Amino acid sequence: MSSNQNSGFTSQTFNLAVDNIDTDQIYPARFLTTTKREGLGQYCFRDWRENPASNQFQSFKNMDCCRQKILVTGDNFGCGSSREHAVWSLLDAGFKAVISTRFGDIFYTNALNNGLLLIMVDPETLAFLLQQDKQSLNIDIKSRQIEIPGHGRREFPLDRFTSYCLINDINPLDYLLQHRDEIEVYEGAQQV
Repeated sequence: MSSNQNSGFTSQTFNLAVDNIDTDQIYPARFLTTTKREGLGQYCFRDWRENPASNQFQSFKNMDCCRQKILVTGDNFGCGSSREHAVWSLLDAGFKAVISTRFGDIFYTNALNNGLLLIMVDPETLAFLLQQDKQSLNIDIKSRQIEIPGHGRREFPLDRFTSYCLINDINPLDYLLQHRDEIEVYEGAQQV
């Protein structure tokens, strides 16, 4: 999330109504040959996007990366191994947020630390969203609310520190570095 977005953004949804999508489906293991984040979007859901025999192939054929920045998916997204590449590939593919009823624990932490907003909603809200692909949603990070046309506003859980980092387009290390002078003064006082 760039700081010019202030505390939120509006985008269309891309629906992928599949439960238990693991990190290997998001980012196949055979591409784990780099530690660079750039260019990983080409591998995002690669086996589903490029395999005509895949059940999800048709969904990806109609995807518009420029307009659909919100991924709406089934329950338990990001389960499986802890690879950070899955998060990096989603971001590089253009996604700014993922909506589900539940996320894998390690994936959840990796995503928020890397600037990918994860929004947990109740099953009824998710079912409503999955019925309407390419729906325009407004997400307000500061108030922790999502505005869904025809379904109202819904709050989502997000701690204040993570919200601050997302709004200001920084990660936890960047936050600490902003306070480097204060940290050095404190450490200097401890050495006396």
